[in-house]
Amino acid sequence: MKEKKNRVTQAEKYLLDKIRVGNKQAWSEFVDRYRGRLLSFSQAKLLQSADAEDAVQETFVAFIKNLHKFRGECALETFLFSLLRRKIVDTYRSQKASHICLIQDTYGSGGAVEQDSDPFEFVAGPAQTASWYYRADEQYDLQKNALAEALSELVEGFKSSLNFRDLQIIELLFYCHLSNQDVAKILNIGEKNVALIKHRSLKKIRDSVSTIPLGPSSEDFENLLTDIWKMQRFGCPKRSTIGAFYLGTLDNDWRQYADFHINTIGCGFCMANLEDIKTENEKKQDKQLQTRIMESTIGFFQES
Repeated sequence: MKEKKNRVTQAEKYLLDKIRVGNKQAWSEFVDRYRGRLLSFSQAKLLQSADAEDAVQETFVAFIKNLHKFRGECALETFLFSLLRRKIVDTYRSQKASHICLIQDTYGSGGAVEQDSDPFEFVAGPAQTASWYYRADEQYDLQKNALAEALSELVEGFKSSLNFRDLQIIELLFYCHLSNQDVAKILNIGEKNVALIKHRSLKKIRDSVSTIPLGPSSEDFENLLTDIWKMQRFGCPKRSTIGAFYLGTLDNDWRQYADFHINTIGCGFCMANLEDIKTENEKKQDKQLQTRIMESTIGFFQES
């Protein structure tokens, strides 16, 4: 059995350690680092600006209160987004609003979310729930970690070989939970090709965890893959990649995949990062312009 990866970087761990001992400057730096992308995501989901800001504020409050429960099993940004999504769902429920529209809703085969269901049941919350993320069952936890590792290796293999067609297929299948027919329609390829890639990918995943008794039926197994993908966000490009996409400096293969992930799937996390990057870039440009103006006019204020 492979050693479980900690998905928190050394820099993040250092910052979290300082926060845990009550360093206010570290907490301020932490909030400043993630506030913009969380607010962009929240504003895209909630109509009222005040509601969006409240959701972000409550997310940071929930995080600091429950920091001791964060075990590093997912990226720090992912954990924050998970908390935020739960706050957004709570806001929608309190307003008796309908569920949030996802790509699954557009393609109505088995993946669509029913109105009365909770589309974010997988989200990690401060309280212990029945979801797989907080289950105490050691065997189930072993299965989850093994499958997460297998999925990560599968996705990274596609990325490293620039096989973005197959990555798009399994992202639509496992993350969006669409049918073979709908995936074929979106990507304009044959349904048999989709079925073949799905079969190969599932076999590779099962082979990777062959020593772990999985137990669930085929349908439950695929549902579990979807839950894990949503939690770990395997398909999401790095923030630096999204920045290069915004600046138009990505290689063509990566540019096409980033465009698919952001604009076709409509990944709210990456769209929020993109908006935050745009805002940061605009602020930098404004500051650069201000600097140039000051440099060219400072002579008029010299003492005579």
